[in-house]
Amino acid sequence: MAEKIVILTGAGISAESGLGTFRDVDGLWTKYDLDDVATPEGFARNPDLVHSFYNARRANSAAAMPNAAHNALAKLEQQHAGDVIIITQNVDGLHEAAGAQNVLHMHGILAGALCDTCGARWTAPVTMRTTDTCPTCKANATRPDVVWFGETPYLMDAIHEHLMQADVFAAIGTSGEVYPAASFALQAAQFGAHTVEINLEPSANVSDFAETLFGPATQTVPAWVNAELGRVG
Repeated sequence: MAEKIVILTGAGISAESGLGTFRDVDGLWTKYDLDDVATPEGFARNPDLVHSFYNARRANSAAAMPNAAHNALAKLEQQHAGDVIIITQNVDGLHEAAGAQNVLHMHGILAGALCDTCGARWTAPVTMRTTDTCPTCKANATRPDVVWFGETPYLMDAIHEHLMQADVFAAIGTSGEVYPAASFALQAAQFGAHTVEINLEPSANVSDFAETLFGPATQTVPAWVNAELGRVG
């Protein structure tokens, strides 16, 4: 039976596409207080600030192009004989832009809008405003369809199912500091998966992985994908 490969991606895979990471020296959280722009409480206090922050991120994301790492994972999905599932913490759409189809956005996506009143979802305009109303219920309660700190990530039941079934689990460009994603390697390993960390440098949970590969994502990810395709081919 062909192997099932489950991949977790974080901000590091999109950094070389010009999208800032969160936890490095020049990361986004050094410029903004996460309590102000990435929590339900911050949105309640100052929705204009939150919309301004995500409008800028949405514009940056829309202008970004997939890099060699995104393209390599799309190639793996297309050419691997078994299943390839990408679980991403990223709210950009670069995996899909590269051609990947089996992508689970556990933290939502910048291109989406959400009604806090009725739960309706729709494609977000480039610029969202506090005065926007929900197209379904007409409530003045629209927000970016992203998961903020203190909220439950999306698709967790499906994610746990994939982790249980994985033959190979790879974490790419993740800090290893954000839960529940930081626990995925241990969960997959408990069910027999071979675990691989692919990162610019060791993460906080590097000891959870059986194999490591360090360097820029545009170099390490294509090399790993080619090795996987060659190993099972």
